[in-house]
Amino acid sequence: EIPLEIGNLQNLEELQLGQNKLIGTVPAAIFNVSTLKFLGLQNNSLSGSLSSIANVRLPNLEKLYLWGNNFSGTIPRFIFNASKLSKLSLGMNSFSGFIPSTFGNLRNLEQLGLDENYLTSSTPELSFLSSLSNCKSLTLIDLSNNPLDGILPKTSISNLSRSLEEFYMYNCNISGGIPEEISNLTNLVEIDLGGNKLNGSIPITLGKLRKLQRLNLEDNILEGSIPDDICRLAELYRLELGSNKLYGSIPACFGNLASLRILSLGSNKLTSIPLTFWNLKDILQLNFSSNFLTGPLLLEIGNLKVLIGIDFSMNNFSGVIPREIGEKLSYLEDLNLSFNKLKGEIPRGGSFGNFSAESFEGNELLCGSPNLQVPPCKTSIHHTSWKNSLLLGIVLPLSTTLLIVVIWLILRYRQRGKKPSNDANMPLVATWRTFSYLELCRATDEFSENNLIGRGGFALFIRAFKSFDVECEMMKSIRHRNLIKVISSCSNEEFKALVLEYMPHGSLEKYLYSSNCILDIFQRLNIMIDVASALEYLHFGYSALVIHCDLKPSNVLLDDNMVAHLSDFSIAKLLTGEDQSMTQTQTLGTIGYMAP
Repeated sequence: EIPLEIGNLQNLEELQLGQNKLIGTVPAAIFNVSTLKFLGLQNNSLSGSLSSIANVRLPNLEKLYLWGNNFSGTIPRFIFNASKLSKLSLGMNSFSGFIPSTFGNLRNLEQLGLDENYLTSSTPELSFLSSLSNCKSLTLIDLSNNPLDGILPKTSISNLSRSLEEFYMYNCNISGGIPEEISNLTNLVEIDLGGNKLNGSIPITLGKLRKLQRLNLEDNILEGSIPDDICRLAELYRLELGSNKLYGSIPACFGNLASLRILSLGSNKLTSIPLTFWNLKDILQLNFSSNFLTGPLLLEIGNLKVLIGIDFSMNNFSGVIPREIGEKLSYLEDLNLSFNKLKGEIPRGGSFGNFSAESFEGNELLCGSPNLQVPPCKTSIHHTSWKNSLLLGIVLPLSTTLLIVVIWLILRYRQRGKKPSNDANMPLVATWRTFSYLELCRATDEFSENNLIGRGGFALFIRAFKSFDVECEMMKSIRHRNLIKVISSCSNEEFKALVLEYMPHGSLEKYLYSSNCILDIFQRLNIMIDVASALEYLHFGYSALVIHCDLKPSNVLLDDNMVAHLSDFSIAKLLTGEDQSMTQTQTLGTIGYMAP
């Protein structure tokens, strides 16, 4: 408890006992200290009535803080004798009765806090407000959470101090309209009239309050559209218009409210969001819940990079959920898209990892992870329908192979048409290739008898082998966009290898027969054209005729850009100008595969 002896300190000017655990009543002797300028007893557990304290002047008292206690009874009368009082806070107590009109006697009053009590007005017109017109220095009025049960009188509001910056009447059971005359209070920074029964439309005159940073009109019965005049409030930081009967579109000019950080428009009858709205790159919280908003969630939502909270629940949004929400809104903590008409897969990764099933419930066409209590996606690559599986697994590979064969046959037919007859154009004198002695030694293993084929009367017939190194050098000279590039080779008597260009996407076989990879119809067509171009070059475009003999999906490799490159094109058979025809009795290439 507060000791009685404090009342004996007759020269005491400041007594600050706030934010402690004091209990009991306040000794009346404290109020007899005439030198007191500052009395702070806020945020304790003091109780009792102060209305019985009388014959107290407190001529020097400037600040009286009694908020956050359990004081009861009417507002003590001795307060109105403190002519120098500038700051008075009696909030969060249990004071009751009428708010006296004698507050008008406190001409130096700057801040008046009577919030969260049981105070009422002696008249429906809130007559005490008219007396406050005498307080020309008043900057703050807080009457929130009192059962005032009245209306906002036009004259009284209009005559309040032009210095007023903060006006709070939240949850006071106020009815009627919002006076247009409120625009006379041009220095207002915050207005809170939420939680009342205000009706009518939002006054367009609010646009004159150019210093306004917060406007709270939520939980009333306001009707009509949101006036464009709100967009004139360039310093507006927080706008709360939820739980009314507002309709129409959100004004397009909202995109110009660069200072706006918190916007609450939930529980109205709004029907559309203008494209310009997504220009609000610094907005932090959005609440559009329980409206009649339709259409898709636009990709432009990704422009709002610092968003921490989104509530779009209980609307008629359709289409898929943009991945940009997870990829670009890295600060997003709360997301509510429940009870809309969204469909498709719920994106994964990014900020989507922070959300639970409640964020997406009530959207029957959504699919995704079982953790989100939605069915698995049937349209994903791993869950295609049996018809799509048949198309991708059988029809397309067959059609791809058929198209390649047809193109190859056409090109071959055209080339045959250009060839002259062998008999008609056979040269009279054969053209022989000249071999050096060293080449013959190397090809016959120094004329080894192991390579002896037969003997004649004047000659030996010895088998010679083409050099792997010479053949590799020739293959390295082949250059075509759709042929695998031979970088180098390595060979000795026991080992031979080609070094080929690396293809990041592997072979075509992986994309045709693996469930983890897929090709669209355009990619398949491009690959077919690439393979046909490679074959045409090998058969007709190179100086020597190269027959592949092992054309299959595993020999078609794909680079970074999904361009096809044919590999294994020189191993089976290489025909020079002297051997343009071939009779093949042994199957070349892969076992079980017959080359075209």
